[in-house]
Amino acid sequence: MSECKIPKLYPTQDTLHVPLNHADCGLQTVVAEPWFEVSGKFPEFEVSKDFLQLEGLCFDRTGQNLFFCEVFKGTVYKLSLPDKKLSVIQEPKGYSVGAVKVHKDGRVFICGMGDLTGKGGVFAVAPDGSGYETIMDPALDYCVDDLIFDNKGGFYFTDFKGGATFPTGGVYYVSPDYKNVTKIVGELAIANGVAMSPNYRNLWITEVAGNRVLYVELMEDGVTIAPFGSSVIAHLTGHLGPDSCCVDAAGNLYIAMYHQGRVLVLNPLGFPIGQIVLPEAAQGKMLRSTSIAFVPESDQVIICSNDGPDGMGAWLYTARGFAQYHKTYQYL
Repeated sequence: MSECKIPKLYPTQDTLHVPLNHADCGLQTVVAEPWFEVSGKFPEFEVSKDFLQLEGLCFDRTGQNLFFCEVFKGTVYKLSLPDKKLSVIQEPKGYSVGAVKVHKDGRVFICGMGDLTGKGGVFAVAPDGSGYETIMDPALDYCVDDLIFDNKGGFYFTDFKGGATFPTGGVYYVSPDYKNVTKIVGELAIANGVAMSPNYRNLWITEVAGNRVLYVELMEDGVTIAPFGSSVIAHLTGHLGPDSCCVDAAGNLYIAMYHQGRVLVLNPLGFPIGQIVLPEAAQGKMLRSTSIAFVPESDQVIICSNDGPDGMGAWLYTARGFAQYHKTYQYL
């Protein structure tokens, strides 16, 4: 195997903890920089520094407030810029949290994963954490890992269930009045990330246990899959698969690769065009990259990762993306 033609971060493939696929060696590569350490800031919540599983990065429309969560305890954070002041807007409420998304009206929607097998829902709070309300009742028994708003005011969410040998997860649509839930795709092996193309007609879905990326073209109603409108865009490698994802203004898809310490970038047709790697990944550190988000009105991205039990804590990283951010429904 030839040596990767990317930065010295990856000197030789045979020394890597998570070697790149041969096809990825020639991709244009950006090395991210550490931006903010989250671990150790709130010891009173009894979250071990080693196990802050950060997820769900999402800016508000001003670009001055970055919201994110810690999965297992269910804490929701706000990082105010430019002073990087970290605060908690939701303390643990007894359920895991997979992601947060900011609605057009400013409310922060919280993806409740329940007990990681069900009993989850969607909840909303004001940016300061007040006004807690239930959007989707836990009695419906979903395990909500991520969501994306469409331009009608409804949203798509992933049901984080199943496994490689029992694919029971899926992707669903919740109507703008939050009264109807419609299945879009079923029989997925732990549906994880979901993103929408700039024209609001195509969904990207990551399947973590299936190690796949799916593409779905929707009809005008937003719930019917077009004839010949679904395909598997990528079969990926490694023990753990693709995590959260987002798109830029050019329609490129950014996929946080869990346990690889990098973000893989696909063009709108599903072909790999680049990657963003975390500087410690070559040493087998900071591999739990889970989420990526664009800073509004820029090409700057923020990535979150943690080092699990290996001692480097939980951090946010920054890098430049391959195009400008996409002005989704939440910013219109």
